[in-house]
Amino acid sequence: MITTLLTDYTLQNVVVGAALIGIISGVLGSFAVLRRQSLLGDTLSHAALPGVCLGFMVAGAREIGSIMGGALVTAVAAALLTVALTRNTRLKMDAALASTLSLGFALGVVLLTWIQSRGGAAQAGLDSFLFGQAAATTRADLYPMMALVGLSLAGVVLLWKPLKLMTFDPGFAAVAGLPVHRLELLLTAMIALAVVTGLQMVGVVLMTAMVIAPGAAARQWCGSLLGMVLLSAVLGALAGVVGGLISALAPGLSTGPVIVLTATLIALVSLMIAPHRGLIPQWWRRRHRRSHTSTDRILQTLYELAREHDDWRYRVEQGAVDAYYGMVTEPQLMTLADRGLVVPAQHMPDEGQHWQLTDAGVAHAAARQERQRATTTRRS
Repeated sequence: MITTLLTDYTLQNVVVGAALIGIISGVLGSFAVLRRQSLLGDTLSHAALPGVCLGFMVAGAREIGSIMGGALVTAVAAALLTVALTRNTRLKMDAALASTLSLGFALGVVLLTWIQSRGGAAQAGLDSFLFGQAAATTRADLYPMMALVGLSLAGVVLLWKPLKLMTFDPGFAAVAGLPVHRLELLLTAMIALAVVTGLQMVGVVLMTAMVIAPGAAARQWCGSLLGMVLLSAVLGALAGVVGGLISALAPGLSTGPVIVLTATLIALVSLMIAPHRGLIPQWWRRRHRRSHTSTDRILQTLYELAREHDDWRYRVEQGAVDAYYGMVTEPQLMTLADRGLVVPAQHMPDEGQHWQLTDAGVAHAAARQERQRATTTRRS
């Protein structure tokens, strides 16, 4: 069965196209993630819809080259409008992106409705660009996609150093003489290329997830831009290929949404298990740190408070110790009590549990402090 699927003409087109989309989305989406412009992909994908309609009107048929060209023009126009709004008005970037997104999508829906009312558009499958129609991808459709992917990757390679500097420190890039505004427009145009590349398979509505998910996943694993970009491309391609194969093995599932769900699942898994930034490793490190907090350190804290108040029987509230260490310290205090170094003490009825040093606790803490002081003296 697997052999039959791999030799299937339609599936080959879907897998290759999905891999191309994943690669270009991963590479360029990494810059959008790092520059905190996740809404940019959403804006450009929705703004591409009127271009799809205009491309169809110009060609008079569902000609992929014309449609992609129209989508690219309106997506870039939306990017320029966003930049103009942020520079010439008091709108912040997120508000400008949201405004452009709404305007572009509304215009696209109006044009799509008007074209459909004239007849012929439904047979052309123009409305499939909303959610994608991977099964309609032909070998001829792959060539413009390959050209756009190649063009975008070449731009990233040629402008790697300026893009890297602009991404992490745009202020220094401007001082260094780099044309930051032009680079931002160029990067936005390349992201628009990525969006346009995926319209056929993933669609206007879902393409934003492909721009963001691989980059967000790779960010959890990598600490360098190069590593993040490369891993993001691999994860994007993996999501495209796996999603395409799953949709082929389960007839009736739309390929575009399955690809997006696969990319989202990869991002969620990365957020959970990545060694340095994953939620589970972080939880484990916090738990490990708390469980290994030295009981002697807590004893020393009680000793310092008692000395500060000139009262070796000074009652220290457990809640204050918890707040100081950022954890529940009751297990450590109970261990100290078992060793005979502290004892629970009653204070005001409405307050929480209190603890005070015993004579043995005072002696132990004083001896430990003296050893630490001697060690510091020898080292100095």
